[in-house]
Amino acid sequence: MRRAIILALLFGGMQLLLPLGAAGPGGESLLAFGFLILVAYTTGELASAARLPRIIGYIAAGVLFGPSVLDTVTATAIEQLAPVSSLAISLIAFLAGAELRWGEVKERGRAILTILGTEMSFSFLCIVALLVALRNVIPFLHGTSGLAMVAFSVLFAVMASVHSPAVTMALLNETGASGPVARTTLGVVLVSDLVIVLLFSGALALAQSVVPPTGTDAPAVSLIAVVWEIGGAVIVGAVLGGGIALYLRFVRQELFLFAILVAFFGTEIARLAHTETLLTLLTAGFIAENVSHDEHSEALRHAMERSAAPVFVVFFALAGAHISIGDVAAVWMLVLPIAAVRIAAIWTGCRFGARWAGVRGEEGKYVWMGLVSQAGVAIGLVTVVADVYPSRGGELRALFLSVIAINETLGPILFRTALVRSGEITESAAAAAGARQAAH
Repeated sequence: MRRAIILALLFGGMQLLLPLGAAGPGGESLLAFGFLILVAYTTGELASAARLPRIIGYIAAGVLFGPSVLDTVTATAIEQLAPVSSLAISLIAFLAGAELRWGEVKERGRAILTILGTEMSFSFLCIVALLVALRNVIPFLHGTSGLAMVAFSVLFAVMASVHSPAVTMALLNETGASGPVARTTLGVVLVSDLVIVLLFSGALALAQSVVPPTGTDAPAVSLIAVVWEIGGAVIVGAVLGGGIALYLRFVRQELFLFAILVAFFGTEIARLAHTETLLTLLTAGFIAENVSHDEHSEALRHAMERSAAPVFVVFFALAGAHISIGDVAAVWMLVLPIAAVRIAAIWTGCRFGARWAGVRGEEGKYVWMGLVSQAGVAIGLVTVVADVYPSRGGELRALFLSVIAINETLGPILFRTALVRSGEITESAAAAAGARQAAH
């Protein structure tokens, strides 16, 4: 009851302050940022009390106070807060890379690649087959035939194969889990990002060659650009990670501020170099962690986790604000079978992949539950498609965001359940870890 009253007071206060904030340049976005931190944190507390991941509360706050319901946080404010999402993705990527140890990569590499390859291949084929079967009732495929239908089905299926490093890292930070299920899931999710960048670039190039965009602002994706986006990200990330390692070894001052600067400058360097941001920051985190002394890299990770806490809250709230209840309701008869087929394909692919990789026990049984989530990266990919194809891409975006709404709601619950069932966390330990994280 106390938290519900807090939400009501925050909503009322925002209604009073919003006209004042909207009068000044940037005022609405600043108000929205502060409001989202408070309401998402409070809703996360409600979710935790209901034995749900706090992320569910953050997302629910975005849906409730976003444009599709109360419209307290407007579409304009969401657009102005886009840099916050970029910062969050950079922090997540660096922290994820820093979680990887070279010894662990060698130890789990075969299992990760086998599970990922099987799961992603199976998911891709099943979703393409479903889209082709339902082509007459799917808006962006209606009226297409031949190569155009295949090209857009492939593009949708590639994006539907995306996993969520953001959700995975947030839940691991919240629960403190570090067992086999947690580590293998993290490895699969991180490697999948690299694969998805390659597949998405190829799928978009295929679609553009089959159905050329009508606008002039959507050039075709060249092979050289794709190669540099990936290879250059590794090179730039390695140089950035080496510089961070030197700072940690010889300076080691103001790590909290330094952590924020790493994320900001890492994002900007990747943009200027035209490299993939996630891979650039992930490589930087991996190099910095494995080159630095343990105590130095651990201090930076802790500083980055402290600086990232409010950013993560707003990031997931913004992800929820992108969900349109009206759009989901309009296409729910298509959303449910697509989401169900994707989840079933992930489960089947992980089971076969784990068996072929020789992964037994809880690890092979529960990893699939950590791969359902989708969030920021998936939204970014479908936005690119909508920009390239304003009409057909808009229809694809509406359906895909509705599918994401299902996946980002079920995914955190499933992953937390997997960690509990595998014995890597307990309900009481997860609640205590969440409380500690909130206190920081």
